[in-house]
Amino acid sequence: MWKILNTGKGSAEENMAIDAKLLEKMKPDDSPILHLYEWEGEAATYGYFLDPGKFLDLKAAERAKLALARRPTGGGIIFHVSDLAFSVLVPANFPHHSTNTLDNYDFINSRVKKGVKTFFEAAEDLTLLSEEPLPLDENCRHFCMAKPTKYDVMLGGRKIAGAAQRQRKQGYLHQGSIAIALPKEEFLYQILLPDTKVYEAMNTNTFSILGREWTVKDLEEVRETLKRQLQEELTR
Repeated sequence: MWKILNTGKGSAEENMAIDAKLLEKMKPDDSPILHLYEWEGEAATYGYFLDPGKFLDLKAAERAKLALARRPTGGGIIFHVSDLAFSVLVPANFPHHSTNTLDNYDFINSRVKKGVKTFFEAAEDLTLLSEEPLPLDENCRHFCMAKPTKYDVMLGGRKIAGAAQRQRKQGYLHQGSIAIALPKEEFLYQILLPDTKVYEAMNTNTFSILGREWTVKDLEEVRETLKRQLQEELTR
């Protein structure tokens, strides 16, 4: 039996701390958890071993009031400005748990794929990426929506959902993100370092549900729909 935990709005650090604590306290025989949460203002998270100062203008991020926090999982930088972030914790004795990380991506993202299909007529075109493409430049490797990775959810050759995982003996933490829309161009250009192809890669490789023009109300409506769909698909 799945547990649904909705902790509401929190700071970037608080949201990541909750996930880290849930993983630490998880026991092999526990129920799996779908953790839903939102952000107090605009935020970005980065992988456990990544230095964001090498890829972002931190002073510009501070001026833009972009909150940064380190994830307990790996991977690159992701902006939580116009996405749905969620976490899944799967204990070691759960039937769908695997010690193979790619198997776990397959298990969860197959259900994410079903969860997002409500927004598309051609739902059969949603796939899981089988082979990673080369990045446009080295900086793109460190931005989750600039470079798709294996088993990301794809539509028309572009990434709509991705994730990062952390394995422990007692189970694993999967932190996912679904691209509802790309952050506004002027916002990204403030924060991204110059002379890279990150913005170009995000535009090329990310499929956003709402496209280029969106409002806060649009985001909220799609987020609520996605939350219901994720809960339904993961717990069926």
